Amino acid sequence: MNRENALPILRLSNIHKSFGGVNALIGVDFDLHPGEIHALVGENGAGKSTLMKIIAGVHQPDEGKISVNDQTVVFSDPLVAQKYGISAIYQEPTLYMDLDIAENIYMGHHPVHEKYPVIRWKEMHEMAKVPLKGLGKEIGTYQKVRGLSIAQMQMVEMAKALSLNAHILVMDEPTSALTQHEVDDLFRIMRQLREKGVAIIFISHRLEEVFEVADRVTILRDGKFVDSKPISELTNDEVIKKMVGRKIQTLFPKKNVKIGSEVLRVENLTKIGLFKDISFSLHSGEILGLAGLVGARRTDVAQTIFGIYSQDSGRIFVFGEEKRFESPSEAMEESLAYVPEDRQMHGLILSMPIKDNITLTNLKKFAGKVGLVNLKEEGSFASSIAERLEIKASGLWQDSQQLSGGNQQKAVLAKWLGTNPKILILDEPTRGIDVGTKEAVHRLMGDLVKQGVAILMISSELPEIIGMSDRIIVMCEGKLTGEFMRGEATQENILKAAMRRNNGS
Repeated sequence: MNRENALPILRLSNIHKSFGGVNALIGVDFDLHPGEIHALVGENGAGKSTLMKIIAGVHQPDEGKISVNDQTVVFSDPLVAQKYGISAIYQEPTLYMDLDIAENIYMGHHPVHEKYPVIRWKEMHEMAKVPLKGLGKEIGTYQKVRGLSIAQMQMVEMAKALSLNAHILVMDEPTSALTQHEVDDLFRIMRQLREKGVAIIFISHRLEEVFEVADRVTILRDGKFVDSKPISELTNDEVIKKMVGRKIQTLFPKKNVKIGSEVLRVENLTKIGLFKDISFSLHSGEILGLAGLVGARRTDVAQTIFGIYSQDSGRIFVFGEEKRFESPSEAMEESLAYVPEDRQMHGLILSMPIKDNITLTNLKKFAGKVGLVNLKEEGSFASSIAERLEIKASGLWQDSQQLSGGNQQKAVLAKWLGTNPKILILDEPTRGIDVGTKEAVHRLMGDLVKQGVAILMISSELPEIIGMSDRIIVMCEGKLTGEFMRGEATQENILKAAMRRNNGS
């Protein structure tokens, strides 16, 4: 298909959108051609998600025009957008977990009997096989969604879009929780849909994926349109510079810090059914990387150390003393902090203001003898940490759910840094955030270890593990399978260890 000569299937002109006085989009232009994969990139807070939700009918623009096939339209809600052939697949699945696959695919447009208001269940399951087969997937349509992997859930979302005859597919960070094999499979399906004339808007923070699969890229910065070009006319460095307005000098600013004494030691830690005989040590001023593939049980180890899970056997030593944490509060008393992988589910209370989230772990510090919180001291404390981490918001009273992903991650970090931890566990600290915020998080990690903080960092991004760690341990299916010092670790030997199921036994 000659995409260059085809008229745009979708065009947005001079789009403006603000929330509570904060400008999310300022005069943005965007167009999409049939049969193209068009990447939309920018830092967190650049306006990508807002633009996507306007296209999907979730938000309506304050100003500007939307055209589909050269016809001016108004998407008053997502159902109207669907009628124009637009479907959105969000970063977190929006399926009904306790319904089966066929019910999810045909939700809202079930096949109904001609005479009676009765769903034709058997026919619906037969119909559901068609879009799944079109995606190259053989999944039993009677399976409940709750038992599916993230990758399979995305296939169901895509099958639902095809069942609606979607001509425009919006995909928001679809690869953030996928293995490399699943990413390759997803890209195969995206290319297959492109050949059928489906237009795809692909939002991703992983620029290597953008360069692998996209035909064209549009760059936003601070809610404004920056540039739109064929991917072949851009380099990785050029895209980053246009995204952040400056050249990123180094994404992994690892500081050379003198490693101090041991602050944490784990001996043969075991949680039956999850992991077995995990042993390692962590020193002050050290960043210890914990690598592994999906299902390695790295998060389970971290949560057991922090007291979220109870250990079945093994020993944990903190500053030389054996500890057995039965709750996170006990771990916090020993100067441990844990920044979870899922910032929205486990890191923040989204309906609460930024200030309240930041001070949640420190309320005792501001409570007087009768238990009343000194609001002035609390506000000053939250303001100082928010300023230090450069959280971008209209004010500390703004609801946390209104923040961009990167600023939500900074708020979670602020919440835990306020406890002045000596041992900091970071679980996927840069997942789903832009390159500029990644650099800021990595710079913060460098500052912390310089102050003597010990960091255990779980990451699925091998360049991050290699670039930021002093030492790397690797897990596979609940067992330790490798250890590497900085300088001897490569992506190849880490991956080999991450796939070494039996650890030689």
